[in-house]
Amino acid sequence: MSTIADNVLRVSARIRQAAAAAQRDEADVGLLAVSKTKPAAAVREAFGAGLKDFGENYLQEALGKQLELGDLPLTWHFIGPIQSNKTRAIAEHFDWVHSVDRLKIAQRLSEQRPAELPPLNICLQVNVSGEASKSGCTPAELPALAAAVAALPNLRLRGLMAIPEPTEDRAAQDAAFGAVQRLQAQLDLPLDTLSMGMSHDLEAAIAHGATWVRIGTALFGARDYGAR
Repeated sequence: MSTIADNVLRVSARIRQAAAAAQRDEADVGLLAVSKTKPAAAVREAFGAGLKDFGENYLQEALGKQLELGDLPLTWHFIGPIQSNKTRAIAEHFDWVHSVDRLKIAQRLSEQRPAELPPLNICLQVNVSGEASKSGCTPAELPALAAAVAALPNLRLRGLMAIPEPTEDRAAQDAAFGAVQRLQAQLDLPLDTLSMGMSHDLEAAIAHGATWVRIGTALFGARDYGAR
């Protein structure tokens, strides 16, 4: 049975190969370990294998892990949908938020970010596939939202995040990730981040400029949602 360390090596090799194929520096592609539903022990094991960036979707679960793993120098990314009543804890306990899709949420995060902490790194989530079940602003809403968020004082707008409709069709993957890359290029802002690509499609995402790939299953195995 594969250990998390084995899986880190395998995923890192995929990132390296995809970056080479895209004529990119593999150092420009970060591996964000999606640890939602996984125990703190699995995060500790992944840290031992060289990872330090971890993505969580569920606030209470994440806060528990942060307490348990407070001895480790980890960087925490919130990557799930955000309710208004959760913004204070997210602003206080995370380094990155990848899933901002409304100005109201961004304003609350800015107002509630503690003064002693650096600006909160923000990605705007774009619903590039137009799926009704997915969070994210529309491509048409993006320019105004990006300009407004970039002006908020305690946030640093870094770029875009997307979760395209799942498919094994490489051409469809390329079309979706290419669309996100073009949307970012059209924004007249100093952005450096594209958070896109998961276990099944990281190669296509890297080909279209991903700087964070969010990997869960390929690192930790299938998720047990009943364990939450």
